[in-house]
Amino acid sequence: MTVTVLTGAGISTESGIPDYRGPKGLWTTDPGYEKLVTYDYYMADPDIRRRSWLFRRDSPAWEAEPNAAHRALAALPDAWIVTQNVDGLHQRAGSPPERVLELHGNMFGAVCTACGARSTTREAIDRILAGEDDPACQECGGILKTTTVMFGQSLDRHVLLEAIRLAGECEVFLAVGTSLQVQPAASLARVAAEAGARLVIVNGEPTPYDHMADEVINEPIGVAVPRLCASLS
Repeated sequence: MTVTVLTGAGISTESGIPDYRGPKGLWTTDPGYEKLVTYDYYMADPDIRRRSWLFRRDSPAWEAEPNAAHRALAALPDAWIVTQNVDGLHQRAGSPPERVLELHGNMFGAVCTACGARSTTREAIDRILAGEDDPACQECGGILKTTTVMFGQSLDRHVLLEAIRLAGECEVFLAVGTSLQVQPAASLARVAAEAGARLVIVNGEPTPYDHMADEVINEPIGVAVPRLCASLS
């Protein structure tokens, strides 16, 4: 049985990483956080960039551990993981890196928006802590950002096309901990359902694709996903 899994922020909340849109999400409690992960604001304002780097520094993802849902998916034979998350917890749980597609990149790398030179988020944060307000690329002086896809940026075309292929060719498509509101990632659920896959949605809140699902599970993800994976193994 071929299984493709789309995961969103909800799978990592049980590891202590807050989501954006949930009842206790970052944007719910402080809408100003949205600017820190929005490309146009980030590129236009050095203060936003500095705050964004410190936001990354303070992220619980640095110390977070994979939870039962991550581990259950890692143990699911030959599953493909397509994740909207940038925290690397699927790989740390044991999912083979070559079978994890990071739609939105990850928070641990840094890239120059001008020349493409690569470094690490930790290096940029260390430079801020050493007194630099807005650390620039050390190769060309361009603006640095993390290797996350910010709001307002396009996804990597090759990664997206591979995700679409996996959604269209699987027998079972699991959408776990995602609101299915952010496009184009959310449309993967429709691609899978229209191709004939069994669509299962596991999320704490209703999604726009619930009406297309063969099963909707609103139980806690750390309970529901291990049970679901056991039934698929």
